[in-house]
Amino acid sequence: MNRTQKIGFLSAAAITLSLLIATAPAFAHHAFAAEYDAKSPVTLTGIVTKVLWTNPHAHFFVSVKDEGGATTLWDFELGSPNGLMRRGWNRNSLKPGDTITVMGYPAKDHSKLASARSVTLADGRKIFAGTPDDGGPTQ
Repeated sequence: MNRTQKIGFLSAAAITLSLLIATAPAFAHHAFAAEYDAKSPVTLTGIVTKVLWTNPHAHFFVSVKDEGGATTLWDFELGSPNGLMRRGWNRNSLKPGDTITVMGYPAKDHSKLASARSVTLADGRKIFAGTPDDGGPTQ
């Protein structure tokens, strides 16, 4: 291999390595089926306590009262902020203090984590909240 070929090979190797490093976070992204139970949908009504508009997934927290009056805090995962904006969301779609109804799929580990699929706002508007390419149900 002559000097020009070695430089070309090393350049190609450096570019390939750079691309692998840049896409590593995508490989670490979890699959819906690995974390959530699509066979056990839940519908919960409660009060929004916190909203995190972050990548790769936005989250919001809802305080839910059961029949006995006990309060449980649920963490709902949404799609990415960019994907949510394409569905009509913005940073002010949910605010602490809002009463909402959420349909989603609970975590397989039975923690109070769920993948939100739809959110019904206090004014009756329903907004799709999931990520269509995560392998989860679309409704």
